[in-house]
Amino acid sequence: MATSTQLGSSAEPPPAHGSPVRPDGSSKARSKIPLLHRLDVKGAPYAFIAPFFVIFAAFSFYPLIYTAWISLHQVELSTFDVMTWRGLDNYTALLADDRFWNALRNTITIGVISTVPQLLMALGLAHLLNYRMRGSTFFRVAAITPYATSVGAAALVFTMLFQRDFGMINWGLGLVGIDPIDWENSTGASQTAISAIVIWRWTGYNALLYLAAMQAVPLERYEAAAIDGANRWQQFRTVTVPGIRATIVFTIVLSTIGATQLFGEPLIFGQGPNGVTGGTNNQYQTLGLLLYEEGWKNYQMGRAATVAWAMFLLLVLVFVLQRVISRLRNRKH
Repeated sequence: MATSTQLGSSAEPPPAHGSPVRPDGSSKARSKIPLLHRLDVKGAPYAFIAPFFVIFAAFSFYPLIYTAWISLHQVELSTFDVMTWRGLDNYTALLADDRFWNALRNTITIGVISTVPQLLMALGLAHLLNYRMRGSTFFRVAAITPYATSVGAAALVFTMLFQRDFGMINWGLGLVGIDPIDWENSTGASQTAISAIVIWRWTGYNALLYLAAMQAVPLERYEAAAIDGANRWQQFRTVTVPGIRATIVFTIVLSTIGATQLFGEPLIFGQGPNGVTGGTNNQYQTLGLLLYEEGWKNYQMGRAATVAWAMFLLLVLVFVLQRVISRLRNRKH
């Protein structure tokens, strides 16, 4: 009893609540460790994503807001610091301008005749590359090579191919008895030639996106379809396409954005001053070319900013329509 009493009395009492303790197990050290742990757990994710938002705010969000502010003013390129308030007058003038509707029509036309064949060809090419064959790596690299080529080099080569007098395209058509086509001055021919440049550059890129999605489709689905008696075409239609539907929607949205911002191909195809105006009669002038003409040829930055915001609102409208169609389709299923 005496021994136990002495041991109990010699033991140190537990530290009082909130009192500082030595580093060998102190309550002060224990209170610091959870605090640092909480900061690490809660603050680290924000620190990791902060660079993206800083760069996005500096190079995307701020220019977007500032462009909207400029679109409400009359601003000339030579005197950029002098702004005259116009409100929505630039937008009403744009809606009344025939050049805007012509550029919008050309943008939609070139977008359709370049996007639809491009995605269909990319889907077929990805389906072929998905098979096991010799040299598959070589063919995949070859498919992405046009995308790695600069738009200037590609447009310049295709411009020479589509020349009226000495182009290889007209030379090939002449071999089968077809008269030479004036690819630059004809509306349909010029838009077809520009679409050919877009198709050549982006088909391989979309094909590799489809190929990656196809390889993620479980093999069990193909085995089940084969057991049910489905041939290769039926497997492609009932298994492959539904399995990569999300990727197909993504490429459609991506191609729509690219078609709306089409600029380099028609500019170089015009071979000089006609490139800015989209031909002598604006037959292939896109919204991107109209923006460039207003800002850097007519020196009207307010009008150019209005065209830029019209392009942005057009993309928002396309996105909203896509979401509405997707929800209606999901409700039916």
